[in-house]
Amino acid sequence: MTQRGRGPKVLAVVLAGGEGKRLMPLTADRAKPAVPYGGIYRLIDFALSNVVNSEYRKVVVLTQYKSHSLDRHVTSTWRLSAMLGNYVAPVPAQQRVGKRWYAGSADAIFQSLNLVADEEPDIIVVVGADHVYRMDFSQMVAAHLDSGAAATVAAIRQPIKLADQFGVIDVDPKDTSRIRAFLEKPTSPDGLPDSPDEVLASMGNYVFDRKALVEAVIADADMDDSKHDMGGDIVPAFVSRGQAGVYDFKDNDVPGTSERDRDYWRDVGTLASYHEAHLDLVSALPIFNLYNADWPIYTMHGPLPPAKLVHDADETPPHANETLLSPGAVVSGGSVGRSVLSPRAFVESGAEVTDSVLLDGVVIGKGARVHRAILDKNVVVPPGVEIGVDSEADAACGLTVRDGLTVLGKGERVPDSCRRRPPRRSADARPATGSGSGPSSGSGSG
Repeated sequence: MTQRGRGPKVLAVVLAGGEGKRLMPLTADRAKPAVPYGGIYRLIDFALSNVVNSEYRKVVVLTQYKSHSLDRHVTSTWRLSAMLGNYVAPVPAQQRVGKRWYAGSADAIFQSLNLVADEEPDIIVVVGADHVYRMDFSQMVAAHLDSGAAATVAAIRQPIKLADQFGVIDVDPKDTSRIRAFLEKPTSPDGLPDSPDEVLASMGNYVFDRKALVEAVIADADMDDSKHDMGGDIVPAFVSRGQAGVYDFKDNDVPGTSERDRDYWRDVGTLASYHEAHLDLVSALPIFNLYNADWPIYTMHGPLPPAKLVHDADETPPHANETLLSPGAVVSGGSVGRSVLSPRAFVESGAEVTDSVLLDGVVIGKGARVHRAILDKNVVVPPGVEIGVDSEADAACGLTVRDGLTVLGKGERVPDSCRRRPPRRSADARPATGSGSGPSSGSGSG
């Protein structure tokens, strides 16, 4: 049944159990959806913001791997009005059907059918928790209802030469809203009828009629040869019965977006793509606009002071260009360019940070140099050390080097054997003025 005068009753299910192996070491101690992004956000904030901005306020977040920081973030940040029946509830693997973890995304829903039974929705919106994009799901739900399909898959247009990187949706030429086949990373797919050089790639977002989804995951649970995956098993089952439709992301009109950023969708599941997406954010005209007030990305970053740029004890001025400075970040006589400084990041006197992502509480010591690096929470780069400047030297001293990036995990110690910069000549130094801008002083810690 529908809500009186308000359309269908919708339950949103966010799949947040991803392990994120390709983002190691950032996922060594946290689930992929909990990985920090853009300074103050977590990856899951983008999915949840899209859901609640679409006015769907009954949301369950299915978690599994290393979920503590994810659960804590969701429960402390995503508090909706209980008086109005709204909620965002993290739900860990409950082993309701046996002593086992989720075998896949479809199994996660199967093992959580009690949540569906409690809510009794008409429509279930299923979204991934680790992509960066803006999307109004209410428009997709409306298209789903109009189509008469039992399942609808959101898809984004991609160049046909990249088809082997995605799950590709082959549409019926006679009815391009219907899926003819679901192809997993095909090498020679057909192009779209209206754009032969493009294909439709699955975004990992789905809309289902409740009864159809419940029946599908129950049937899938009994199949020994299934991987119990939404994209790999459930959607193809609907396709085989002629019950699957596709929703073209280009038809989604989100308030406040422009022609340049309306089709933005990124899977930041590798260190290279994670780093590249951050460099877009700090550019003069980023493709993805964090400043869209009509469709905000919500988060919580705690009671932190404003970011601060201050000269150091030698009166050396700070410098920051094409850089995101989060609350609590301090640049004290250092230089930062094309980088993201997360909350409480600290760049000390004479240090240089370029093309890098510094997560919470990272400290770059005096005279250190960091280039093309991702430094996780609470990493301390000792004075004078170079990170990311010489990849071979970084690898030789035991650091993780991948895709031309040097990456340190949460709290990882920089080995003493790592390369140090030649000391700055004393003639270059200015006399101390006692301004006190180091990390342990009142000024610098601000």
